[in-house]
Amino acid sequence: MNKNLGIMLLALGFTACNQEKVIESKDDIVLKPYPKTEKIDQNDDYFGTIVEDPYRWLEDDLSAETKQWVTAQNEVTQDYLGQIPFREAIHKRLESLWNYEKEGAPIKEGDYIYFYKNDGLQNQYVLWRKKGEEGKEEVFLDPNKFSEDGTSSLAGISFSKDGSLVAYQISEGGSDWRKVVVLKTEDKSIVGDTLVDVKFSGLAWKGNEGIYYSSYDKPKEGSALSAMTDQHKLYFHKLNTAQSDDELIFGGPTMPRRYIGAGLTEDERYLMVSAANATSGNELYIKDLSSPNGGFVTVVGDMDKNHEIIDNDGTKLFIYTELDAPNGQVITVDAAKPQPENWQTLIAETEQALSPTVGGGKIFANYLKDAASLVKQYDRNGKLEREIELPGIGSAGGFDAKLEDKDLYYSFTNYVNPVTIYRYDIASGKSEIYKESAINFDPSQYESKQVFYPSKDGTKIPMIITYKKGIQLDGTNPTMLYGYGGFNISLTPSFSTSNIILLEQGGVYAVANLRGGGEYGESWHLGGTQMNKQNVFDDFIAAAEYLIGQKYTSSDKLAIAGGSNGGLLVGASMTQRPELFKVAFPAVGVLDMLRYHKFTAGAGWAFDYGTADDNKEMFEYLYAYSPYHALKPGTAYPATMVTTADHDDRVVPAHSFKFAARLQEYHDGDNPVLIRIDTKAGHGAGKSTAMVIDEQTDKWSFMFQNMQTDYKEIK
Repeated sequence: MNKNLGIMLLALGFTACNQEKVIESKDDIVLKPYPKTEKIDQNDDYFGTIVEDPYRWLEDDLSAETKQWVTAQNEVTQDYLGQIPFREAIHKRLESLWNYEKEGAPIKEGDYIYFYKNDGLQNQYVLWRKKGEEGKEEVFLDPNKFSEDGTSSLAGISFSKDGSLVAYQISEGGSDWRKVVVLKTEDKSIVGDTLVDVKFSGLAWKGNEGIYYSSYDKPKEGSALSAMTDQHKLYFHKLNTAQSDDELIFGGPTMPRRYIGAGLTEDERYLMVSAANATSGNELYIKDLSSPNGGFVTVVGDMDKNHEIIDNDGTKLFIYTELDAPNGQVITVDAAKPQPENWQTLIAETEQALSPTVGGGKIFANYLKDAASLVKQYDRNGKLEREIELPGIGSAGGFDAKLEDKDLYYSFTNYVNPVTIYRYDIASGKSEIYKESAINFDPSQYESKQVFYPSKDGTKIPMIITYKKGIQLDGTNPTMLYGYGGFNISLTPSFSTSNIILLEQGGVYAVANLRGGGEYGESWHLGGTQMNKQNVFDDFIAAAEYLIGQKYTSSDKLAIAGGSNGGLLVGASMTQRPELFKVAFPAVGVLDMLRYHKFTAGAGWAFDYGTADDNKEMFEYLYAYSPYHALKPGTAYPATMVTTADHDDRVVPAHSFKFAARLQEYHDGDNPVLIRIDTKAGHGAGKSTAMVIDEQTDKWSFMFQNMQTDYKEIK
């Protein structure tokens, strides 16, 4: 499908410096009393089991009472954080690490080469362009001008095939609801009116006539940020016409609870539509736009597996599919009879999970081998031409280009190497460095080690552990264990500017590749879904036990972190094994497993989770691990900082609000349990640089303080 131009953020390193002084952690920080959270009489009957939900009122994000509660909680949190003696030093260090020019991989559109650049501490990356490699650079689009405070961001962009027009999405305050603006690229003049209320959408051009986009009807009652959405619809917007006149192309009342996405083949002959009611599996349809009266043809009519048309040669379609190939394969078929019974295998399934791209007339098979990239180049007949030589073990991204392109750009990174951009000659297979991280960071001082540890049921789980060379394995190292484990998402090695704070303090950063992810294909994913979800938590807990057993750290020096589905992971792990961890960071988490599907597009997560309405067995399984419900009175929980945002309309903040309220009620011990609530922010994407630095400052400050770890100030 046509791919939107994504923002490639270059990670930063740091300059080797002398450690100047030690700032000691403080023993006498005063924690203000937690705000009193009202409890209401709310009981729900699930198959004969009565479940109390006394904090249900916090689900109303429009109420004055909820807003007052948010303000009161933030006051307690900021008062506590403000007393940490090294908080300002960490903030200054992070600012210095972030503050240098960063540039992303270029992309060719029309006569121009476009690329993203940040001069250091700009809140949002700026889109630049130049005519050819030797052309003069000029700013094309500056998202920092979308809003005064940097909380509006560029959330997707798509060029017409000839590069003369561009459509881009704006997210305000981190919301998934978007605006769409169309420009003429030559003079940057606006074309037509701004589209509004666009959600979960790509932008696919049909010539220079208009764009296909997807959205829901805006909820008429309740909050647009939390109300349940239904009937995703695909529209065609003809330029210079009213949005109210846009043609409904696909979806609507006959297809409730679908996610509908569209794209065109590069030759713009076929409109391709994917329809799914969950985050895994999709129906696939095509429409031949060269036949004015032709309708949609079903390629795959069920949602059991994932499928995507990646290219075409005339009527010959190239399709990535997991049908009869759990790890993925590429097939070909004639568009006149595109159903599975006519498919011919082009690139067969292997033991590694496949993610293919195309460019320059080639197919690039990007495999995952133990959570690291392995890339092979095939011709259009399925003949292997070469395995691409990568700089090392890590994550390679890109490998897509237009049919006529002779070269392409890809990125490479891992936990100790900042992102480097390479130019790749498609014919010869030679790579050359196009753009390096300019900072004076020495990766040779650090190392990453992959281990395989046994989970509770004996399954071997991969984990990559990163640290400064020469650290002592004596159980005293401050350690951050990170995980996700869901939705077929793979955690592959990537460099993080923020993690430098931990590593240069002699800390350890560990990432476990849990079941539920996509690191080993469909079976690995299914091993962590629905009635197998406990496997994910067991995998994570076993990772913690491995780190402690091998003396990388101890329970008093171990923190756990994860966001979204990873926030669920942290919430479940800390409620099941509260004594195992010193600090916990559940971020924008799915924490009420009985009601998650009643907000925004949450019903689409049922493939991974199941719902409490399915049957008694599923309810009891969810109820047993749901973090909000698993909290127990009189229990000493880890020092916890829940994080969320008031504009998160992906995982609504009510999850975090209710969990934090009950955690404060039930917690018995000296560890602080706080909630940090960003305003004018959403699920995470598009946050300003200033907000990211503030959030990371508070995270590391909270962690070091509660581990009683002194901070060695570095300037």
